[in-house]
Amino acid sequence: MTRSQRLWIAFGLNLALVAGQVVFGLAANSLGLLADAGHNLTDVAALIIALVAIRLSQRPPTPTHSYGYHRSTILAALVNAAALLAVTAFIAFEAITRLLRPESVNGGIVVVVASVATLLNVGAALVLYERRVDLNMRAALLHMAGDAAASLGVAAAGLVILITGGFEWLDPVVSIGIAVLIAIEAWRLLRAAVDVLLESTPGDVDLSMLRAAVSEIDGVADLHDLHVWSLSSGVRAMSAHVVLDGRPGLEQAEAIGTLVKEILDRQFSISHATLEFHTIDGWDRCVSDVERHVGD
Repeated sequence: MTRSQRLWIAFGLNLALVAGQVVFGLAANSLGLLADAGHNLTDVAALIIALVAIRLSQRPPTPTHSYGYHRSTILAALVNAAALLAVTAFIAFEAITRLLRPESVNGGIVVVVASVATLLNVGAALVLYERRVDLNMRAALLHMAGDAAASLGVAAAGLVILITGGFEWLDPVVSIGIAVLIAIEAWRLLRAAVDVLLESTPGDVDLSMLRAAVSEIDGVADLHDLHVWSLSSGVRAMSAHVVLDGRPGLEQAEAIGTLVKEILDRQFSISHATLEFHTIDGWDRCVSDVERHVGD
């Protein structure tokens, strides 16, 4: 099943869920259900954003977008993370307001609706889960997992209210706790998306290990001007100056370049590498020219 198909399934489940939670949330006078409905409504928008991003990322490169539209999925993750933070802030505000002005809650309706919502959100999360890390899909999965946790908490609070006939304050308190947990994950996702947009070195790439791995290739003396960044969660790029031993011919240099790219792809998941080759003598002359120019 493709990513787009899985996102469409999650979209359908959430759209139906929002309608049910709004209707029964108003009937039960439950802030937890209404907050969960609002969260699910942002999920509907988030899934649409994720779908659009996937469609854009599949477009071929153009003269004005030579790398294609890979970054669209990162922008989608950024928007979704920001939306999650905004929604959790709103939920926390409404919960504090409800704590200051307590209202009666129908625990029975809350338990039934929240339990159904939990099952639907868990199903949507399982549909979206994948081992390969993709920030766009991770953002969508985080929305679903957050909703499942929120619905479970609301169901638990509703059960206590139903059994005891009191403890209505649990409804907003659970909402605050869930909002905090979701906000922490949203903040991590936001930072990861920003790191990609700032072209930071991927967290699992150690430049010293990369330089050592390439330098072990016969004919390679050193690596300079090394830069590694991500175009998207699944596409990494690199540029570097490779300093070669001796005076290799064109065929030998090309063979070394092929070995370098194989190591980059196999050990560091770098699929796009731009390499410039120099001999030791040539690199020394280049450095001397730069130093002389700076000195002047």
